[in-house]
Amino acid sequence: MAEAATGAVRVEKLRGRSALTRCFARYPLKLIAPSKVGPASCDAVWLYALTYGGGIVSGDTISCTVSVGDGCTAAITTQASTKVYKAVGSKCSEQLLEARVGEDAFLAVIPDPVTCFSTARYHQKQVFQVSANSNLVIVDWFTSGRYECGEKWDFSLYKSVNHIFLGDLPLFIDSVLLEQGSNWSLAEQMQEYNVIAMVVLLGPKLKTMQEQMQAEVRKLMSGQLRPPTSGGSLYAMRSQPPPQRPQRPPLIASCSPFGRTRTGMVARVAAVSTELVYSFLRHHLAALEPFLGASPYAAS
Repeated sequence: MAEAATGAVRVEKLRGRSALTRCFARYPLKLIAPSKVGPASCDAVWLYALTYGGGIVSGDTISCTVSVGDGCTAAITTQASTKVYKAVGSKCSEQLLEARVGEDAFLAVIPDPVTCFSTARYHQKQVFQVSANSNLVIVDWFTSGRYECGEKWDFSLYKSVNHIFLGDLPLFIDSVLLEQGSNWSLAEQMQEYNVIAMVVLLGPKLKTMQEQMQAEVRKLMSGQLRPPTSGGSLYAMRSQPPPQRPQRPPLIASCSPFGRTRTGMVARVAAVSTELVYSFLRHHLAALEPFLGASPYAAS
């Protein structure tokens, strides 16, 4: 990736504070580093990644390397959803991220969703190298397309891969692949759901967040997915019409720990609208504000 890199970021300690010591980007990638996000007392570097033209053109490859030094804190986000335009022939648009997170360092990758236009082909890969006490937040999510305009699950290919390594040891290996099939279209398989999201929390500073998210998701799902109860005896029910098929909840979520010592947690979400997922992320990631100086997705 180094030879073809379109971006490179390095965050290191300068005078006891996290500082951006390298920020390189070339077309089609652009990086914006605001001078201040949150209170001055907060030790965090923020970066906004965007593309010229407001989206990724068919055949574009965007590759970026990120290094967060020992004891540093950094957040990478976007200003809006990442739009992937229609494919030209079989060309695939690609985004590649390689990140290294140092000892007692904190990296939050918290973008807006990817939105693939009709016939788009998109491949994303993110690889993270962490230390034993690194802290990492990954939000990886995508929509069905411009569904409010009637364009739902009409892209040709979407693939997203996330790998987390501790040295040579794989901690988390995840891959999502959606491709139009000959028997069932994506729209038929996804039904009414328009947004798929994944949230990864890893590291000692995020242990309390993991426990709270797991408890709240468990409570939410137990209420929404509990089968309806019927009064009366079994014989009384025979004279009643058969129960209707339960309506699917507008948002479904699950949480699972990972790692040998369960230092990580992954949450998966499916929802009928982008707004529901934004609300889910705002609520469950609000506890990051003390680390980052601002609450993720607060303005969304």
